[in-house]
Amino acid sequence: MRVFVRLLSTLLALAVAAAGGLIALEVGWHWWRPGDAPLLLPWPSWQARLSELQWTSTGIRVVAGITAAAGLILLLAALVARRRSIRLHDPAPSVSVTTSPRSLARLVGHRVRSQDNVDGATVTASAKKVRIRAVSRLEDERQLRPRLAEAVTHLLGEVPLTEHPKVSVVVDSPKDRR
Repeated sequence: MRVFVRLLSTLLALAVAAAGGLIALEVGWHWWRPGDAPLLLPWPSWQARLSELQWTSTGIRVVAGITAAAGLILLLAALVARRRSIRLHDPAPSVSVTTSPRSLARLVGHRVRSQDNVDGATVTASAKKVRIRAVSRLEDERQLRPRLAEAVTHLLGEVPLTEHPKVSVVVDSPKDRR
């Protein structure tokens, strides 16, 4: 979601910058040659059309509604895209400590990959759950899964997390496919 908000804000900034550039160009052209026709934008016809509109007309109300809805959607997208962090125990009353889910996943991934008979692993972490998908060619899930779950639970007990996440381990092994 954060990528979406970044992309959307970049596109909106470019649109506003382009509109501002066009307006500055038209104003400069009009100051330089007041009697000539507009350079790029037909603003005199827009001005004439807008002078005919009333604030109570349907078109103005529709544009206002669409603008308000777009603003609410952007506000909600920005609120949803906040940075997710995992709280740790505070070392002092005035100090708060957090870590990112990526850092916790990296820490758990190093521990899982260092276990015997683990060929590879992917780890995703959040404040509530740590998901591990390990690959082993020598052991099946019944043998390896409890050992990995215990190792990760022990590791999470050593990390000063305020809440301990649930651990989910899945082992992908050729022995299980037979």
